[in-house]
Amino acid sequence: MAAGSARYVRYILVGFFVLAALYYISNSGPIIPPSPSYESSRGNGQSSSHHTTGSTSEGKDSSASAPKENTTPVKSTKPNFGPGLDPKEYPMAMTPSDPAWNELSGIKEGPRVNATFVTLARNSDVWEIARSIRQVEDRFNRRYNYDWVFLNDKPFDDTFKKVTSSLVSGKTHYGEIPKEHWSFPPHIDQDKAQKVREDMAQRKIIYGDSVSYRHMCRFESGFFFRQPLMLNYDYYWRVEPSVELFCDVHYDPFRYMHENNKKYSFVLSLYEYVETIPTLWESVRKFMKNHPEHIEENNSMGFLSDDGGETYNHCHFWSNFEIGSLKWLRSQAYTDFFESLDKDGGFFYERWGDAPVHSIAAALLLKKEEIHFFNDIAYYHVPFTHCPTGDKIRADLKCHCNPKDNFDWKGYSCTSKYFDVNGLAKPEGWENQTD
Repeated sequence: MAAGSARYVRYILVGFFVLAALYYISNSGPIIPPSPSYESSRGNGQSSSHHTTGSTSEGKDSSASAPKENTTPVKSTKPNFGPGLDPKEYPMAMTPSDPAWNELSGIKEGPRVNATFVTLARNSDVWEIARSIRQVEDRFNRRYNYDWVFLNDKPFDDTFKKVTSSLVSGKTHYGEIPKEHWSFPPHIDQDKAQKVREDMAQRKIIYGDSVSYRHMCRFESGFFFRQPLMLNYDYYWRVEPSVELFCDVHYDPFRYMHENNKKYSFVLSLYEYVETIPTLWESVRKFMKNHPEHIEENNSMGFLSDDGGETYNHCHFWSNFEIGSLKWLRSQAYTDFFESLDKDGGFFYERWGDAPVHSIAAALLLKKEEIHFFNDIAYYHVPFTHCPTGDKIRADLKCHCNPKDNFDWKGYSCTSKYFDVNGLAKPEGWENQTD
């Protein structure tokens, strides 16, 4: 009898020990660092409170690979990129002489800006955008893990989501554009708009007969930054299908924009097709007259006009690459600018592009110093290439672009004008690329 009782006591003790062990295991493990942001308490746009029109898929969480904790305290090996970090303690490597210039593997320590990549794409673009994502991740984002927002006027299919989410190191978000942002506004005369498209088709103007292209230009001009998913962020980097990044990006461009008070940036500029915007400047002049309070005194009118604003010289920043401030695009000044142009109907009665719209707005509504040219981000979108000017910088950045393809200093580029207007010294060797 005593032996049996002892057995029962042992069984009870063993059971208690097993339960205690299971409890300990279930409550131990890696501590996932907080959302990487030092600008917003929302974190790096990872709040789910605004995901009402899209779906979310988590990318690979690099922090989950940290070793599990045991009973012996050890120093954490996880990257430090949580909120509240002092940027001065994590200087960016801007030149080869800066510390950490060659640290291009692993997750980069330091603060993150509340920012995202954003792409407008169709389901059929999946393999072209996969190529772009691979370029961006390999050259930059695999060390920073920023999110990516995908927008489409139709629901994204499972293949698109599966492919893109497997490639992005941050979180991926998928949003469907509401009909009112991808359709003719009520004030547009449909018959007049159709006649314009037919006329442009006969004159063989690029995208002249396309309805969807016009919806795209209007959407990128006035609505992409208003999408619920985008409201989680303060900065964006626009990425198109089938683009290339030719050089390593050694620092965080989002953080550079934030810390240097830059609100719009570019890598390519050129002259717009005159036939697509015959009355755009007329509408801009009307806006300037009606809203003088929005025109920045120290603006870049000299980039847009060669006669003090009487006429438009058609220079614009190529918007298929841009890094910018979403707060600026959501400002009263830009909202008034877009709505004034939209009421004039030029997106449909002509073929106004989002590139000249963004560019004119940036040049007039921002200070000169708030616009930035990223010479060190090498970029290609058919048919133009930005390849950094200077043999040394290309070697330092491990670029694989051909400098002969650089468009910056050719006759049809406006980048030289941008440098002149801002009193900037052109990079060494630019004279050799003018032909």
